[in-house]
Amino acid sequence: MITLYGIPNCDTVKKARTWLDQNGVAHVFHDYKKAGIDRTRVEAWVGELGWETVLNRAGTTFRALPDADKANLDAGRAVDLMLANPSMIKRPILDTGARRVAGFKPDVYAGLDLG
Repeated sequence: MITLYGIPNCDTVKKARTWLDQNGVAHVFHDYKKAGIDRTRVEAWVGELGWETVLNRAGTTFRALPDADKANLDAGRAVDLMLANPSMIKRPILDTGARRVAGFKPDVYAGLDLG
């Protein structure tokens, strides 16, 4: 089953959900603000995509952190930050079962096997 991870009020997540619906892609939505997210999953995303991709450093939540928390980041510290505040996870994360994709670009989604 294809799973889209994110938060429902995010504009990019809304666009991804609309694209999936309009293209007849069956999926489930995992709201990690309500349902939470576990360390194993975030670590797997970081292992596959890199912490630099999974950690949303452009968002207001990350930018509001003290400079000390943003300095000398590595995979472990990034995972800890994302678990403490899921708003720092890049949105959305699409899990096709075979691979994960961070963010939403219609052309990237169109090129996936979403059968």
